[in-house]
Amino acid sequence: MSTAPAKSTAPAKKVVVFDYGFGNVRSAERALAHVGADVEITGDYDKAMNADGLLVPGVGAFAACMKGLREARGDWVIGRRLSGGRPVMGICVGMQILFSRGIEHGVETEGLDEWPGTVGPLKADVVPHMGWNTVQAPEGTRLFDGLPADARYYFVHSYAVRDWELEVGNPNMRAPQVTWATHGEPFVAAVENGPLWATQFHPEKSGDAGAQLLSNWTKTL
Repeated sequence: MSTAPAKSTAPAKKVVVFDYGFGNVRSAERALAHVGADVEITGDYDKAMNADGLLVPGVGAFAACMKGLREARGDWVIGRRLSGGRPVMGICVGMQILFSRGIEHGVETEGLDEWPGTVGPLKADVVPHMGWNTVQAPEGTRLFDGLPADARYYFVHSYAVRDWELEVGNPNMRAPQVTWATHGEPFVAAVENGPLWATQFHPEKSGDAGAQLLSNWTKTL
Protein backbone atom coordinates (compact mmCIF):
# COMPACT_ATOMS: atom_id res chain seq x y z
CA MET A 1 0.00 0.00 0.00
CA SER A 2 1.45 3.34 -1.05
CA THR A 3 1.75 6.15 1.47
CA ALA A 4 2.25 8.83 -1.20
CA PRO A 5 0.47 12.08 -0.24
CA ALA A 6 -2.73 13.06 -2.00
CA LYS A 7 -2.60 16.01 -4.33
CA SER A 8 -3.99 19.25 -2.89
CA THR A 9 -5.97 21.94 -4.67
CA ALA A 10 -4.99 24.58 -2.08
CA PRO A 11 -2.55 27.34 -3.10
CA ALA A 12 1.06 26.20 -2.83
CA LYS A 13 2.83 27.23 0.34
CA LYS A 14 6.10 29.12 -0.01
CA VAL A 15 8.96 27.18 1.58
CA VAL A 16 12.56 28.36 1.78
CA VAL A 17 15.27 25.73 2.06
CA PHE A 18 17.89 27.72 3.93
CA ASP A 19 21.22 27.58 2.11
CA TYR A 20 24.13 28.16 4.48
CA GLY A 21 26.53 25.72 2.85
CA PHE A 22 25.72 22.60 4.88
CA GLY A 23 22.89 20.47 3.57
CA ASN A 24 21.42 18.47 0.72
CA VAL A 25 19.47 21.47 -0.51
CA ARG A 26 18.65 20.11 -3.98
CA SER A 27 17.18 16.84 -2.74
CA ALA A 28 15.17 18.75 -0.14
CA GLU A 29 13.95 21.12 -2.85
CA ARG A 30 12.82 18.24 -5.08
CA ALA A 31 11.07 16.44 -2.23
CA LEU A 32 9.15 19.54 -1.16
CA ALA A 33 8.18 20.39 -4.73
CA HIS A 34 6.94 16.81 -5.12
CA VAL A 35 4.41 17.36 -2.32
CA GLY A 36 3.21 20.62 -3.83
CA ALA A 37 5.25 23.32 -2.12
CA ASP A 38 6.56 26.42 -3.89
CA VAL A 39 10.23 26.01 -3.00
CA GLU A 40 13.21 28.34 -3.15
CA ILE A 41 16.79 27.62 -2.10
CA THR A 42 18.31 30.76 -0.64
CA GLY A 43 20.33 32.20 2.19
CA ASP A 44 18.57 35.56 1.84
CA TYR A 45 17.49 36.80 5.27
CA ASP A 46 14.29 38.55 4.18
CA LYS A 47 13.08 35.67 2.00
CA ALA A 48 13.77 33.19 4.80
CA MET A 49 11.87 35.39 7.24
CA ASN A 50 8.84 35.89 4.98
CA ALA A 51 8.33 32.32 3.73
CA ASP A 52 5.41 30.26 5.00
CA GLY A 53 7.86 27.60 6.12
CA LEU A 54 11.62 27.44 6.63
CA LEU A 55 13.48 24.16 6.22
CA VAL A 56 16.98 23.96 7.72
CA PRO A 57 19.05 21.04 6.39
CA GLY A 58 22.41 20.03 7.74
CA VAL A 59 25.20 17.55 7.05
CA GLY A 60 28.68 17.10 8.45
CA ALA A 61 30.05 18.28 11.78
CA PHE A 62 27.97 20.08 14.40
CA ALA A 63 30.61 22.80 14.91
CA ALA A 64 30.99 23.49 11.19
CA CYS A 65 27.23 23.70 10.70
CA MET A 66 26.86 26.13 13.59
CA LYS A 67 29.66 28.30 12.24
CA GLY A 68 28.08 28.39 8.77
CA LEU A 69 24.63 29.06 10.18
CA ARG A 70 25.80 31.99 12.29
CA GLU A 71 27.76 33.47 9.40
CA ALA A 72 24.58 33.35 7.29
CA ARG A 73 22.52 34.86 10.15
CA GLY A 74 20.51 31.66 10.25
CA ASP A 75 20.47 31.73 14.05
CA TRP A 76 18.66 35.09 13.89
CA VAL A 77 16.23 33.86 11.24
CA ILE A 78 15.30 30.75 13.22
CA GLY A 79 14.99 32.62 16.51
CA ARG A 80 12.85 35.41 15.11
CA ARG A 81 10.58 33.07 13.18
CA LEU A 82 9.96 30.93 16.24
CA SER A 83 9.36 33.93 18.48
CA GLY A 84 6.55 34.86 16.08
CA GLY A 85 5.19 31.31 15.93
CA ARG A 86 6.31 30.81 12.32
CA PRO A 87 7.12 27.24 11.22
CA VAL A 88 10.68 25.93 11.07
CA MET A 89 11.77 22.36 10.32
CA GLY A 90 15.27 20.98 10.86
CA ILE A 91 16.70 17.86 9.21
CA CYS A 92 19.66 15.71 10.37
CA VAL A 93 22.34 18.11 11.70
CA GLY A 94 19.72 20.80 11.09
CA MET A 95 17.86 19.12 13.95
CA GLN A 96 20.92 18.60 16.13
CA ILE A 97 21.89 22.29 16.16
CA LEU A 98 18.50 23.12 17.70
CA PHE A 99 19.73 21.60 20.98
CA SER A 100 21.90 23.29 23.60
CA ARG A 101 25.25 21.80 22.64
CA GLY A 102 27.13 19.31 20.55
CA ILE A 103 30.20 17.35 21.63
CA GLU A 104 32.42 15.91 18.90
CA HIS A 105 35.92 14.50 19.54
CA GLY A 106 35.86 16.05 23.02
CA VAL A 107 35.10 19.54 21.68
CA GLU A 108 31.89 21.22 22.91
CA THR A 109 30.04 23.65 20.64
CA GLU A 110 27.06 25.77 21.62
CA GLY A 111 23.89 25.09 19.66
CA LEU A 112 20.79 27.25 19.25
CA ASP A 113 19.37 26.10 22.60
CA GLU A 114 15.78 25.86 21.39
CA TRP A 115 15.68 22.59 23.34
CA PRO A 116 17.93 21.57 26.24
CA GLY A 117 20.09 18.57 25.54
CA THR A 118 23.44 17.37 24.25
CA VAL A 119 24.28 15.85 20.89
CA GLY A 120 26.90 13.18 21.46
CA PRO A 121 28.35 10.06 19.81
CA LEU A 122 26.06 7.09 19.31
CA LYS A 123 27.06 4.04 21.33
CA ALA A 124 26.59 1.19 18.87
CA ASP A 125 28.61 -1.67 17.39
CA VAL A 126 28.34 -0.11 13.93
CA VAL A 127 28.76 3.63 13.46
CA PRO A 128 27.68 5.59 11.52
CA HIS A 129 24.05 4.56 11.68
CA MET A 130 23.47 4.41 7.94
CA GLY A 131 20.36 2.97 6.33
CA TRP A 132 16.69 2.34 6.97
CA ASN A 133 15.12 2.12 10.39
CA THR A 134 11.73 2.26 12.04
CA VAL A 135 10.72 4.80 14.69
CA GLN A 136 8.44 4.87 17.73
CA ALA A 137 6.18 7.90 17.29
CA PRO A 138 3.84 9.12 20.05
CA GLU A 139 0.09 8.86 19.64
CA GLY A 140 -1.53 11.88 18.00
CA THR A 141 1.57 13.27 16.33
CA ARG A 142 0.81 15.35 13.24
CA LEU A 143 4.29 14.77 11.85
CA PHE A 144 3.64 11.05 11.35
CA ASP A 145 -0.08 11.33 10.59
CA GLY A 146 -1.25 8.62 8.19
CA LEU A 147 2.01 6.68 8.40
CA PRO A 148 2.08 3.04 9.51
CA ALA A 149 4.01 2.08 12.62
CA ASP A 150 6.37 -0.09 10.55
CA ALA A 151 7.29 2.67 8.08
CA ARG A 152 11.04 2.99 7.58
CA TYR A 153 13.11 6.15 7.27
CA TYR A 154 16.63 6.78 6.02
CA PHE A 155 19.30 7.71 8.59
CA VAL A 156 22.93 8.77 8.15
CA HIS A 157 24.55 9.94 11.40
CA SER A 158 27.13 9.12 14.05
CA TYR A 159 25.84 11.52 16.71
CA ALA A 160 22.44 11.89 18.34
CA VAL A 161 20.49 13.16 21.33
CA ARG A 162 20.09 10.23 23.72
CA ASP A 163 18.16 11.96 26.52
CA TRP A 164 15.16 14.27 26.27
CA GLU A 165 15.61 16.94 28.96
CA LEU A 166 12.80 19.46 28.39
CA GLU A 167 10.12 19.40 31.07
CA VAL A 168 6.84 21.28 30.63
CA GLY A 169 5.49 22.33 34.01
CA ASN A 170 2.50 24.32 32.75
CA PRO A 171 -0.46 21.95 32.27
CA ASN A 172 -1.98 24.40 29.79
CA MET A 173 1.01 24.03 27.45
CA ARG A 174 1.19 21.19 24.96
CA ALA A 175 4.24 19.08 25.70
CA PRO A 176 6.60 18.40 22.79
CA GLN A 177 5.96 15.10 21.04
CA VAL A 178 9.19 13.16 20.86
CA THR A 179 9.77 10.23 18.50
CA TRP A 180 12.49 7.69 19.25
CA ALA A 181 14.53 5.19 17.25
CA THR A 182 17.13 2.63 18.30
CA HIS A 183 20.58 1.91 16.93
CA GLY A 184 22.67 0.37 19.66
CA GLU A 185 20.74 2.58 22.09
CA PRO A 186 17.58 4.73 21.94
CA PHE A 187 17.95 8.22 20.51
CA VAL A 188 15.67 11.11 19.53
CA ALA A 189 14.53 10.58 15.94
CA ALA A 190 12.07 13.48 15.63
CA VAL A 191 10.42 16.25 17.62
CA GLU A 192 7.16 18.12 17.10
CA ASN A 193 7.03 21.22 19.31
CA GLY A 194 4.59 23.95 18.27
CA PRO A 195 6.02 25.72 15.20
CA LEU A 196 9.34 23.85 15.50
CA TRP A 197 9.56 20.37 13.98
CA ALA A 198 12.68 18.31 13.29
CA THR A 199 13.88 14.90 12.19
CA GLN A 200 17.22 13.14 12.67
CA PHE A 201 16.52 11.06 9.57
CA HIS A 202 16.29 12.38 6.02
CA PRO A 203 12.64 12.56 4.88
CA GLU A 204 13.79 13.72 1.45
CA LYS A 205 15.56 10.35 1.05
CA SER A 206 12.86 8.23 2.69
CA GLY A 207 10.61 7.45 -0.27
CA ASP A 208 6.84 7.57 0.09
CA ALA A 209 7.01 7.69 3.88
CA GLY A 210 9.27 10.74 3.79
CA ALA A 211 7.03 12.40 1.20
CA GLN A 212 4.00 11.87 3.43
CA LEU A 213 5.86 13.36 6.37
CA LEU A 214 6.86 16.46 4.40
CA SER A 215 3.31 16.77 3.15
CA ASN A 216 2.10 16.64 6.74
CA TRP A 217 4.41 19.53 7.55
CA THR A 218 3.46 21.70 4.58
CA LYS A 219 -0.24 21.24 5.41
CA THR A 220 0.38 23.05 8.71
CA LEU A 221 1.94 26.12 7.07
